[in-house]
Amino acid sequence: MEKQKLVVIGAVAAGTKAASKAKRNNPDLDIKVFTKERYISYAGCGLPYYIGGVIKEKQEILVRSPEDFRNNQGIDVFTEHEVKKINVSEKKVIVEDLKSGNVQEFPYDKLIIATGASPIVPPLENIGLANIFTLRSVSDALTIRELLDSGKVKKAVVVGGGFIGLETAENLKYRGIEVTIVELMPHILPPFDEEIALYAQNHMVDMGVNILTGEKVTGFEGIDGKVSAVKTSAGDIEADMVILSIGVRPNTAVAVEAGIETGAAGAIKVNKYMETNIKDIYAAGDCAENTNLVTGKPVWYPMGSTSNKTGRIAGHNAALVKQDESMKDSLEGVLGTTIVRLFEINAAKTGLSERDAIREGYDIETVLVPGNDKAHYFPGNKRIITKLIVDRSTRKVLGAQIVGEGAADKPIDTIAAAITLGAKVSDLAKLDLAYAPPFSMAMSTTILSANVMMNKLTGRIETVKSGDVYKGLEDGSINILDVREEGEFFISAIPGSTNIPLNEIEARAGEIDKSKETIILVCKLGERAYSSYLKLKKLGFKNLRVLEGGTCAYPYELI
Repeated sequence: MEKQKLVVIGAVAAGTKAASKAKRNNPDLDIKVFTKERYISYAGCGLPYYIGGVIKEKQEILVRSPEDFRNNQGIDVFTEHEVKKINVSEKKVIVEDLKSGNVQEFPYDKLIIATGASPIVPPLENIGLANIFTLRSVSDALTIRELLDSGKVKKAVVVGGGFIGLETAENLKYRGIEVTIVELMPHILPPFDEEIALYAQNHMVDMGVNILTGEKVTGFEGIDGKVSAVKTSAGDIEADMVILSIGVRPNTAVAVEAGIETGAAGAIKVNKYMETNIKDIYAAGDCAENTNLVTGKPVWYPMGSTSNKTGRIAGHNAALVKQDESMKDSLEGVLGTTIVRLFEINAAKTGLSERDAIREGYDIETVLVPGNDKAHYFPGNKRIITKLIVDRSTRKVLGAQIVGEGAADKPIDTIAAAITLGAKVSDLAKLDLAYAPPFSMAMSTTILSANVMMNKLTGRIETVKSGDVYKGLEDGSINILDVREEGEFFISAIPGSTNIPLNEIEARAGEIDKSKETIILVCKLGERAYSSYLKLKKLGFKNLRVLEGGTCAYPYELI
């Protein structure tokens, strides 16, 4: 009996994962993987750290070679081979050997498309100058690092303030390069909400990275064929090297030509089994769309973690001899959970942002709560700030964001798990989480933020966001009352604020200016402001608000 044939188009994360899983499930499969790239299985997310020298050797980011697949699993991998066409009616792929130019046909019984995504390169003036790069492949990283090692780069511009752009900027700075980031949106980390993104942005500026937001790159200037300056709406910026990191597009041309439907952001439309609209053809990884677990709507999250999951599922289902629904593996959806390290801070996100939730029509409540990643008395404890987004009517957790010097991975993963299981904020507040001083506060930051949210939802406290404070300062509608100790106040304070320490608040209540529309109570974290709130409420004050997160979460410059 002739072996069943599985063809995989594309490698790296989804393609190699799909091929390996299919072979494990069905060792009799004849599996062929075709990829345009020279390197097939590598740690794409580690590329910024390779150019920065954190990862020393190229071999450390190369996961497996074609020989590994052939010798260890019996999977044939063809590098530098491009699938030019999928013949759906005859179940064949037309493949060109990019080195020799030879074209061959290969039959398939099942086909997995894992063609990934390509970096966006806008048609700007002089975009073809030397030393203008994208960072998507091992070849990109090798070329960039070779240029950096030459010592000829003193100034670099990174176009785009997303994850890869920021990680690249950090690593260039580690190498002593003067770095400027140009971001079209109002702040870096566009998927995050403003107050979280600004906290990260201010930190990067403090670390010596120049950041221009709300500005557009219009072209480039060069000398002797090499880039020398980046032209922007804010003026020209000198540059010996430019990294374009403005996003990616799914590679779907060969699929679309074959009649395979596309959906969100132009990615290939799939069901929860990774099946396309054409029988026996699957899609996985960065070329395929996803489903948002919160909204149930199609989305596109080109992420390494998602690529591995969807590749595994596609491989499992493609290897089944009988397409029995009960035997299929599936992925109901994803949350876009992500995390990034930026010098001395971490930023993480899962689920919907506040902006996304409002756009989707949810009636939401949010809180911003600082806390420690370990017990406050334990050496090495660091601050993190948690933002929760909750639906008011159902009280289900819709999303969360975390930023700060402390560990953000554990709490964001905890909240991601809770959202996946449909948890309400009251469930989050009652989780039985591990506690010991080296690992967490007795009431972890996750539980603490959930309790603050419960207080807000039940009307025990009224708060205000830092952005509203900033606006209120401009129009003069607010009175800011800082309840920290005098020494703390003189070190740093929000402009225009008045200082009355918590222990003096009742005795000096008559000094408080009641003429403003709102009185905003401020301390470092919010705890003393909440105590002041309760005391002043008892004295009859009505127009009170507590600044969420205190001065720790105030992302604007303090004076």
